[in-house]
Amino acid sequence: MKKLVTGAAFVAASMSANAAYADCGEISITEMNWASSAVVTAVSAFLMEQGYGCTVQKVPSSTVTAITSITETGEPDILTEVWANSTPSYPGLLEEGKLVELADVLSDGGVEAWWIPAYLAESNPELTTWEGIMANPAAVGGKFHDCPSGWACDIINNNNLIALDAEAGGLERFQHGSGETLQTSIAAAYADEAPWFGYYWAPTAVLGKYPMVAVTVGDYDADAHTCNGTVDCESPTYSAYPASKVVTAVAGGFSEREPEVAALMANVSFTNAQMGEVLAWRLDNNASYDEAAVYFLTNYKDVWADWLNDDAKSKLSAILQ
Repeated sequence: MKKLVTGAAFVAASMSANAAYADCGEISITEMNWASSAVVTAVSAFLMEQGYGCTVQKVPSSTVTAITSITETGEPDILTEVWANSTPSYPGLLEEGKLVELADVLSDGGVEAWWIPAYLAESNPELTTWEGIMANPAAVGGKFHDCPSGWACDIINNNNLIALDAEAGGLERFQHGSGETLQTSIAAAYADEAPWFGYYWAPTAVLGKYPMVAVTVGDYDADAHTCNGTVDCESPTYSAYPASKVVTAVAGGFSEREPEVAALMANVSFTNAQMGEVLAWRLDNNASYDEAAVYFLTNYKDVWADWLNDDAKSKLSAILQ
């Protein structure tokens, strides 16, 4: 926490020193409702405001909501942490010019899968396969812990469970109301070494802190995965998640309107190890996303300094020393 306080002091000093700058206009950026994306947004918003003089509006959102908004209104300006392979409409929006891809914001890519805790896999190795779970669904608690409504995985997981006839096999889909409660369910299971089975992704503090084992269900099928990503998929067929490309994208025309900011966002990229470490710190310290951003800005100056142009480096020199 001492590092956080020190970092906050630097941030406050920088904000005061740069309040007079107004080099760019108003910019809207998504604040997706999961931890890693919210950290990306907090870090990016700070750099845009204090390094580039922007007025930044954070827009609380989710994948489906943000994609719908871009399709219908061309807003918001910046979409953070879009899991492209899990967003079937994404390639079409690129082709239409409604979105422009800027960067792999998670440089290692993302991992999505269905998991059980490592202790459960050790005591019951048969549960590492779908057939083993269906032979004894009570051994995983009789539930599939699923992501919140509005996330892309909500639709995909539901169609996969329909394809596998999970409910008839004795497995209830339990949909969490937020990413936080999904995270808490894993922590609670670990505290009691209780059964747990469900969806999660990496990089996250949770999978770093609580070892999980991916359940083998089936292979990736591109056509099936595309269909499963739509609410009205007529013939759900199981498909594993592909290795995920995780990107920052901007609305068509944004790069021409704000070229310096677009250049910044094209540089904003975290390794899974960096993001996992920041998220683990946030979890252990019960910190906010803004506090996690301060932690990153304080401890990874050698990373984010290279994202900036010379003018922004000058403005942020107080915290780069």
